[in-house]
Amino acid sequence: MQLDIVDKDNNKVGTVDVRDDVFGGRVNADLMWESVVHANAAERRGTHQTKNRANVSGSGKKPWRQKGTGRARVGEIRNPLWRKGGTVFGPQPRSYDYRLPKKVERGALRAALAEKLQGNALVVVDALAADEIKTKAAVELLKRLGCDGKAVLIDVAVDEKLSRSVKNIPGVSFVPSAKVTARAVIDAARVVATRGAIEKLQEALG
Repeated sequence: MQLDIVDKDNNKVGTVDVRDDVFGGRVNADLMWESVVHANAAERRGTHQTKNRANVSGSGKKPWRQKGTGRARVGEIRNPLWRKGGTVFGPQPRSYDYRLPKKVERGALRAALAEKLQGNALVVVDALAADEIKTKAAVELLKRLGCDGKAVLIDVAVDEKLSRSVKNIPGVSFVPSAKVTARAVIDAARVVATRGAIEKLQEALG
C-alpha cells in the first residue's frame, strides 16, 4: 500500500510504502475500547475518601453498661449503625491504574491508525516544523492540511517552535511517535504524521 506525502501547502511531493498488516488491517474495536478504558483509568485522581469509625469525631467511651439498662448494647458513639458514625467499606484514596498487555496496546494503536486511514483522516507530510512561535501561522498550516477540529500531530522528534505554536489551539496536540496512544488517535478528527513517524510506527507495530 502506498500513501501520498504532501508538503505544508498540501501539494503532493512523493509517496511512502506502508504494510497492509499495520495500516490496512481489521479495525478491532474491542482492543481500542480496552486501551481507552485503561488510559482513562490511569488518569483518575483517586483522592476520594470517607471517614471510618477511626476518623469521625466522638468519644471512644462506652455510653452505658453492657447489661441491665434494657437498651441495645453499644461500644462507642462512633458506631457505624449510629447517626454521624463511621462509614463501613467506603472509598479510600487509591490508584485506578492497572497493567495492560503490550500486545493489546499495539493492537489498539494499529486498529486506530487503520480506522483513520480508511476514513481518509490520515495525512502524511514531509515535515512538521515552524520558523517562528506563532499560533496564527500554526492555525493556517492546519487549515491547509484539512484540520478543522481536533487533530493530533505526530513526528519522530517534536519541533519545539511548532509545539508551542499549537499549544493554545483547542483540541490540537503534538506528540512524538514513541508516545502516541490509541486514545489520542481515536479522539482526533484528523491525524497528521511525518514520513519518519509513519516509518517508526510501522517498525514498532509490525
